[in-house]
Amino acid sequence: PRAGQLLTLLIDYEAGEGPGVCWLSPEQTAGKQKPYMYTQGQAVLNRSFFPCFDTPSVKFTYSATVKVPEGFTAVMSATSWEKQKDNTFVFKMSQPIPSYLIALVVGDIVSADVGPRSRVWAEPCLIEAAKKEYDGVIEEFLVVGEKLFGPYVWGRYDILFMPPSFPFGGMENPCLTFVTPCLLAGDRSLVDVIIHEISHSWFGNLVTNATWGEFWLNEGFTMYAQRRISTEVYGLPYTCLEAATGRALLRQHMDATGEDHPLNKLRVVIEPGFCLFLGINPDDTYNETPYEKGYCFVSYLAHLVGNQRKFDAFLQAYVNRFKFQSITADDTLGFFLEYFPELKEKGVDSIPGFEFDRWLNTPGWPPYLPDLSPGQQLMRPADELAELWAADGLNMEAIEAVDITGWRTYQLVYFLDQVLQKSPLPEGNVKRLSKMYPKISKAQNAELRLRWCQIVLENNLEAEYSKVKDFLHSQGKQKYTLPLYRAMWGGSEATRALAMEIFSATAPQLHINVQNYVKKILGLGGAE
Repeated sequence: PRAGQLLTLLIDYEAGEGPGVCWLSPEQTAGKQKPYMYTQGQAVLNRSFFPCFDTPSVKFTYSATVKVPEGFTAVMSATSWEKQKDNTFVFKMSQPIPSYLIALVVGDIVSADVGPRSRVWAEPCLIEAAKKEYDGVIEEFLVVGEKLFGPYVWGRYDILFMPPSFPFGGMENPCLTFVTPCLLAGDRSLVDVIIHEISHSWFGNLVTNATWGEFWLNEGFTMYAQRRISTEVYGLPYTCLEAATGRALLRQHMDATGEDHPLNKLRVVIEPGFCLFLGINPDDTYNETPYEKGYCFVSYLAHLVGNQRKFDAFLQAYVNRFKFQSITADDTLGFFLEYFPELKEKGVDSIPGFEFDRWLNTPGWPPYLPDLSPGQQLMRPADELAELWAADGLNMEAIEAVDITGWRTYQLVYFLDQVLQKSPLPEGNVKRLSKMYPKISKAQNAELRLRWCQIVLENNLEAEYSKVKDFLHSQGKQKYTLPLYRAMWGGSEATRALAMEIFSATAPQLHINVQNYVKKILGLGGAE
């Protein structure tokens, strides 16, 4: 062939038990009747699904023809799909994307429209709940996102509710976000998780980190975008409260690993065999740094500009300049200084203590923290209430004077985090608390259930151990499952026995990586 001539290369291959393709038995699904398969490409797993340049620095369009057995449906992260005869589905993605965003699901799934360009997909037993929870809300978020960051280029924005064993909160596959069924709280209280995945439509999917060592370019900008949309939709106080829970997670992570751990830099040097960060196993230290420290750096850039409207305009120009490309932090920061020449002239990239280089290459706590004080009006009452419940003699009059019926999820989460920090509480207090707030102790909301279970374990409230059991039987999300096994294993003989009992009953329904992490926690010699 001559230089510049197009080649068609045909590769015949088989994909088996690789880590990127997950085969679920019927008991790992919600319906428990039929098997299910899905792929998870991020970060470098799609090489076990199809031959590709498995790096985020290369983008391409794709098409696929998928033949499935009768009674099953296939969906992919594609701009168009059609069903042909013989249960064959044809998909096309017309925009260039990196390999990690190609995703396929085959299962007993159905769909329902929830907006002009959105539908929900789920197993038949979940579709009503999914439609009720998301009807009308997705479009609102998309419209605000477009107003802030420019046109939504992917055509449709559909959401697929995965089986309960899906180990992540969400995966931003273009046109078709995969999410945990834990988001079906029944009261729309967790829809803000969707705002994060929607924000990836601009940051991550349209403008992409060229290497996984600069993952913060995907996640830090997405956290910033998510909180911008949330501020427009829910207001500043609520968004600051959500950001405060994020900051607390970053603090916990840095305390656990040590601030100067090499993972706690924004620019991570990925050594060969350095798999921890890459999510080759979606790692149990679940690294908050690219998300929350990245968010702080983007907030610092906004602070340098000093005007929200101007910074919003910069973000829109940034997306427009680098759309469909893969870039490095040098590209991002170079464009920032080019866009604001007056800041470049002032040398804002080298202000002592806040040097861009220090942000990128020095591990540890962010040099700058955005002001979250507007959240104080929601945090203060929660702090005061937690104080009351931690007291030796309960002042029931003061407690009953606080009305929590109007508190939204993150305010309740913040309250429970404070109670957990003060645990174990004096004898009998948690029992009273449980009785007083069925909204919390009987919640269906996974974020509340996680924290209530942690409080039950920390306070040895044996009467409610069944709630821990029920929660771990109902879902297998890594971020909810591992902390509870750690709490049980770090507790009494009784909680250790509980851990063993729950694990032996639920192991088959967990994702293989999560099974291995739990084995490690329980000293059962899981994979290192």
